[in-house]
Amino acid sequence: MAEADEIRMLATRFFDAIEQGDIEAMRSAFAEDAEIWHNTDEIVGTPDQTAATLRGMVSRISDRRYADRQLSVFPGGFVQQHVLTGRRTHDGAVVRLPCAIICRVSQLMITRLDEYFDSAHVAEFRKFA
Repeated sequence: MAEADEIRMLATRFFDAIEQGDIEAMRSAFAEDAEIWHNTDEIVGTPDQTAATLRGMVSRISDRRYADRQLSVFPGGFVQQHVLTGRRTHDGAVVRLPCAIICRVSQLMITRLDEYFDSAHVAEFRKFA
């Protein structure tokens, strides 16, 4: 199988796992020393920190869906633009979070994830957190 096809499958499994609330499957896509960076705080985190954050998100947001996925694969990684939608469990409000993710991949493991989203959308998404 071509590397591009394998990276495409990795990206799809990664986001499908989050949709399904399978944070362990999502976590397993990362290399142990992977770096995860967010534009809203400019902090580099670890896969374990990311898993903890996403466990919290899964507990607060139901009906998660990565809508309008636009996945582009390049040698050594991928870029995905999407809109994460869901429903806040606290008040039932529908929320959406437009996002762009750039991932570097080595040996079919994510070694670096850079996440870009608008902080106003994040605030609404995380309300009551």
